[in-house]
Amino acid sequence: MPTSAIANLIIDSFIFIFGAAIGSFLNVVVYRLPAQISLISPPSRCPQCFHKLGNTENIPILGWLYLRGRCRWCQTPISWRYPALETLCALLFVFVFWQFGFSWLTLGYWVFMSWLLALALIDLDTMTLPNVLTQSGLVIGLIFRLIPQGSIPELMEGITGAVLGIWLFELIILIGTIILGQVAMGGGDPKLAAMIGAWLGWKYLLLTGFIACFLGAIIGGAAIALGWLSRRQAMPFGPFLVMGAAFSLFYGSKLISTYLNLFFPS
Repeated sequence: MPTSAIANLIIDSFIFIFGAAIGSFLNVVVYRLPAQISLISPPSRCPQCFHKLGNTENIPILGWLYLRGRCRWCQTPISWRYPALETLCALLFVFVFWQFGFSWLTLGYWVFMSWLLALALIDLDTMTLPNVLTQSGLVIGLIFRLIPQGSIPELMEGITGAVLGIWLFELIILIGTIILGQVAMGGGDPKLAAMIGAWLGWKYLLLTGFIACFLGAIIGGAAIALGWLSRRQAMPFGPFLVMGAAFSLFYGSKLISTYLNLFFPS
C-alpha cells in the first residue's frame, strides 16, 4: 500500500474515532437536555440500576458491543441507538473532512453536524426543538461565516438565510394551519430553519426546505399507508430539515447547478 494511502487511512481513522466520541457525548445531550439534567454530572450510568459505567463500557461503539447491548449489572437492554448515533456522527465527520479537507470549514461543519444530529433526535423523542440549541446554533453559524471566511458579504448572506428561514416557515405554518384546520408545524421548526440558513445561506436553505418537504411527504405518506400514523397525527419535521441540510451541505452545489442547467440552460 502506498505511503500516502496509509497516511490517509490513519487520518480517516483518527477522525472516525473523534467523531464517535462526539457522538457519544451527543447521546448524553439528547437524553439529558430535554430532561433538564446536567450534561456533566452525574457521570454516564445505567438508567435502570444507576451503576456507573466503567472505562471499557464507556468506549464509543465498542462499549455497546462489549456489553452485548445489555447492562453488565442488571442486564437491562441498552438501546441500539447509542452505537448507531456514534457511528453516524463518526461517518459524517469523515465525509465532511473528505469534502473540505484541512480547513476552518471542516471544523465549522463538524459543529454544524453535531447540532443537527442532537436536534433531530430530540425532536424524534420529544416533538420539541430546544431554543438553547437552535439559538446557539444560529449565533455560532453567523460567527462561523464572519470569522473563518472573513467577509461582511458572507455574514450578510447568513443573516439573510436566517431571516428567510424563520419567515418562510412561519408562513408555511400559517397557511398549513388554515388549510388543515390544525397547527401544521411546531414552533421550533422555523427556528431550526433560521439556524440552517445562518450556516448555509439562503440558496441552500431553500434547497433544504424543498428536500425536507419532499422527504416528509414520501415518508409521512408511507407511514400513513402502513398504518403507523393517522392522517391527523403529528409527525416531527425537524429530522427532515436535518436530512435536507446534510444533503444541501454535501451535494447542494451539484443539485443547484443541475437544476439551473436543466430549466435555465445558457
